[in-house]
Amino acid sequence: MFDRLFLCWSTETLMDSTTATAELGWTVYPVSGTSDNSWEEVSGYDENMNTIRTYQVCNVFDSNQNNWVRTKYIRRRGAQRIHVEMKFSVRDCSSIPNVPGSCKETFNLYYYESDSDTANRNSPPWMENPWIKVDTIAADESFSQVDLGGRVMKINTEVRSFGPVSKNGFYLAFQDYGGCMSLIAVRVFYRKCPRIITNGALFQETLSGAESTSLVAARGVCIPNAEEVDVPIKLYCNGDGEWMVPIGRCMCKAGNEAVENGTVCRACPSGFFKSTQGDQLCLQCPINSRTTSEGAINCVCRNGYYRTDSDPLQMPCTTVPSAPQAVISSVNETSVMLEWMSPRDSGGREDVVYNIICKSCGGGRGGCTRCGDNVQFVPRQLGLTESRVYISDLLAHTQYTFEVQAVNGVSDQSPYSPQYASVNITTNQAAPSTVSIMHQVSRSVDSITLSWSQPDQPNGVILDYELQYYEKDLSEHNASTIRSQTNTVVIRGLKPGSIYVFQVRARTVAGFGRYSGKLYFQTMTEEEYNTSIQEKLPLIIGSAAAGLVFLIALVVIIIVCNRRRGFDRHDSEYTDKLQHYTSGHMTPGMKIYIDPFTYEDPNEAVREFAKEIDISCVKIEQVIGAGEFGEVCSGNLKLPGKREMFVAIKTLKSGYTEKQRRDFLSEASIMGQFDHPNVIHLEGVVTKSSPVMIITEFMENGSLDTFLRGGKIPIRWTAPEAIQYRKFTSASDVWSYGIVMWEVMSYGERPYWDMTNQDVINAIEQDYRLPPPMDCPSALHQLMLDCWQKDRNNRPKFSQIVNNLDKMIRNPNTLKAMTPLSSGVHLPLLDRSIPDFSTFSSVDEWLDAIKMGQYKDNFANSDFSTFDVVSQMTMEDILRVGVTLAGHQKKILNSIQTMRAQMNQIQSVEV
Repeated sequence: MFDRLFLCWSTETLMDSTTATAELGWTVYPVSGTSDNSWEEVSGYDENMNTIRTYQVCNVFDSNQNNWVRTKYIRRRGAQRIHVEMKFSVRDCSSIPNVPGSCKETFNLYYYESDSDTANRNSPPWMENPWIKVDTIAADESFSQVDLGGRVMKINTEVRSFGPVSKNGFYLAFQDYGGCMSLIAVRVFYRKCPRIITNGALFQETLSGAESTSLVAARGVCIPNAEEVDVPIKLYCNGDGEWMVPIGRCMCKAGNEAVENGTVCRACPSGFFKSTQGDQLCLQCPINSRTTSEGAINCVCRNGYYRTDSDPLQMPCTTVPSAPQAVISSVNETSVMLEWMSPRDSGGREDVVYNIICKSCGGGRGGCTRCGDNVQFVPRQLGLTESRVYISDLLAHTQYTFEVQAVNGVSDQSPYSPQYASVNITTNQAAPSTVSIMHQVSRSVDSITLSWSQPDQPNGVILDYELQYYEKDLSEHNASTIRSQTNTVVIRGLKPGSIYVFQVRARTVAGFGRYSGKLYFQTMTEEEYNTSIQEKLPLIIGSAAAGLVFLIALVVIIIVCNRRRGFDRHDSEYTDKLQHYTSGHMTPGMKIYIDPFTYEDPNEAVREFAKEIDISCVKIEQVIGAGEFGEVCSGNLKLPGKREMFVAIKTLKSGYTEKQRRDFLSEASIMGQFDHPNVIHLEGVVTKSSPVMIITEFMENGSLDTFLRGGKIPIRWTAPEAIQYRKFTSASDVWSYGIVMWEVMSYGERPYWDMTNQDVINAIEQDYRLPPPMDCPSALHQLMLDCWQKDRNNRPKFSQIVNNLDKMIRNPNTLKAMTPLSSGVHLPLLDRSIPDFSTFSSVDEWLDAIKMGQYKDNFANSDFSTFDVVSQMTMEDILRVGVTLAGHQKKILNSIQTMRAQMNQIQSVEV
C-alpha cells in the first residue's frame, strides 16, 4: 500500500510564463533600445506549436556581454524550497561563421528575496551580490542545422531548485554573457506531499522541506472508528514531495472492520461481531447467540445458553447437561460402587464432570440428611471425570440416597440446580472401623495401663476389644493378645525398661475390625521406679536447659492429634526416642545440645565441636555473597586421603574485634554438634592462620530463607507484618510459635477453624485473637496472647518464652487456673456487618436479620431448622436448599462461617 502511494507527489505553481495572454513585461538590462545586446521579448511557438511569449538574445560578436532579464515579483506562499523549470534553445557556437572565442552556450540563474515588490530598473543592482546565484545552466543539445523553412531548434528543459527561502517573495533573473539563445518558458513551483489515507490514517497535504534532503514529519489522524497501535502514526515528506518512512499504524476498533481498500472502518452489521482491534473482518455470531445492535464486539447468548470466561467469543453458546443415565449400584457391606452412563445431552460442551450428593435416610428425623464428612469417596466426591465412584465408610443397615449430578463449565451460571439421577441403597452389616486414638494411662516397671476411644463407626454394638502387643525388638509373630469388654486394660508381666508395640481392634457380631496403627510405650526402669516422679504436665515437658525435649513433646502430641483425625502412622526411627523423651530421661549415648557461650573459654568449645583444617587444603574460587562477619565464598576442600569436595567458605573480615571472632566461631561450635542429613554439615574451621574461616558443605540451591520468601505463605501461622511486607524475623517466628502452642493445647484443632485466609487476615487486623482451648491454663493462653502482639517489638523473645515455661514447670500450681470469661481476650465478630447468631431464637429470625428471609421455607423443608445443623452446612447444602444466586450463596456462607466461629468461641469460654 505504501509502495504505491510513495510514488505520488504534487506541485503548486507559483508562476508559469506559458499561461500569459499578454506581454510578460519582465525587466531587462541593459534597457531595450539603448543597446542591441539586451534581451528582447518576442512571440514564439513551443514544441506543440502553441503561441507563447519568449525572451531571446543573440550577440556573440561583442565580448564582455552582461545581459539580464528579471521576472516580476513572485510570492512564495509558504514554500521553503523553490523549483524552477526552464525551457530554452541555444545556438551552437561552432555553427556561426567567424564567431569569436567569447561565444557562450550557457547562461546563469539568480534569485533575490524580498518581503514586498520593491524592485525597479536599477534595484536590486545587476550583479551577483545581492543576487544569489542558483546555477550555470548549460544546454544538453544546441541547434545548428538550417532547412528551407529556417533554423531547426532543439528545446532543452532544465530544473533547478533553491532554498531555504523565508521572505514573502522573490525575483528570478537570467544572465547572458555572450550566447545566442531563446528562453522559451519558465515555470516556478514548489513541491508538496499530497493528502492521502494510508495505514488507517489521514495525512493532510504537507509542504516539502527547505533542503532537498529534508524530511518533514507529518502526524496522521486515525480515520473514524480506528485507533493507533503501539506508537503514534507518522509519515515523512521528503524534498521531492514524496511520502516515506512510515511509523505506526491505525487499526479498526473492536466492532468495526476495514473496507474500501482500508480507507474506511465500517461498523459490523447486525448478526456479526469483532471482539478486538485489528485488520480482521467481522465474524458471524456463533450458534445460540445474537447481537443487539450494529458495531457489536461480542454476541450475547440467547436465554438458557451461556459462555464461560475462558470460552472464545467465536465459540457457540452452550447450556447445562441433562441428567446422567442408567445409574447402577453394587453394595458390599458398608461400601457401594456407583456407575452410570453419560448424559444424553452434554449441553454442547466437552467439560462435563459429575458430583455425588450423599444423603442418609435412616436417622429417624423424618427425612434424609446430608452424609457426614466421614464418608469416603474414591477418587473424589466432586468433579469426577470418570462415570464411576467408590463410596466407603457408610453406616451399617442404613438407607442412603445418592444423587449423581452432571455439571459442565456453564452450570454455575444457570439459575437452576444441576440435573441429576438418583439411586437408593441399603448397606449391610459390617465390622467396626479402626480405633483411632489410644493413650497411656499409667505405667510401672512391669505393667502399662492403656485406654482408647470407641471406633468412629461401630457399625453395631461393640462386643469387646482385642489388644495385641509384643516387644519392639521381637517379631510380630510373637505377639500376645488380651480381650477386654471395656476400652481400658492393664497389661501385666512386662519387662522393666522395655519398649512394647500395641495395637487394638473392636468386635461386633459382624466380626473384628482392622487393627489400629502401631503405638510404642515403655515400662519404667528400676531406677525410675525408685525416684520420685514429677507431676505430669498436660502438654509441656522440658526446661530452658532442655528446650529440645519440649519440641519433641509437641511432636508427640501432634502425632496423637493426627491420629484423632484419622491419619495412619507408620513405624519411624524416631519412635523410640520420642518415648524416651516423654519418660523424662534420655537414652544413654544420646547427645544433648550445649550452648557454646556457657564455656568460660569459647575457644574450648570450638576445639571440642569443630575440626581444625590446614589452610593449604582450602582453595577459594569466587565470592558468592557477604555475611555479617565477612565474605562468603565457594571453593574446594582437599583433605589428605579424601576426594576433593565443593564447599562454602565463610571468612572473618580483617580488623575484627575479639568479640566478633568469638561470635563468628560460635556458629561453628553450634553447627559442629549436629550430624543430620537435613542440617548443614560443618567440615571444619581455620583458626591458626588468616583469614579465619568456617568451612561447610555447599548448599547449591541457596538459602532456605530465600526459597521460603518466591513460595506461598501459611496465612494461619504467619505474623501480620510477614504477610503484608514479607518481613520475616525472630519476632514473626514468635507469632508462629504462639499458633503452634494453641494447636497443641487444642489437640490439633485447625487454627481459626473454617475461616478463609482472607477472613483470617481481616480478623487479625481487627484485633481478633484465638480464644483459649478447652482446659487451657490461663497462664499458657496469656503467653499465646503475648506472642500475638500486633507490635512485633512487644512480643517476647524466645529466651523469655523458655524462662516463662521453665517457671511454670517449677511451679505447677500456675497451670491449674483456667481462662475465665473476663480474660481480656478480644472476640469481635469476623464480619461486623453480620449479627451475632446468639441474639436470635430461631433460624428464621437469623435469615431475616441477614436479609435472606425468602429462603426460610427452603431451610425448613430441608430440615435445617437449628443452629447446630445450619452451622455445619456446606456450599453443596446451600445449593440443595435452592439458593442459586451467587451473591446470596456467598452472603449465607459467610454468615455460617461467622456463626461457626462464634459457636467455637462460646464453647471454649463456657468450658
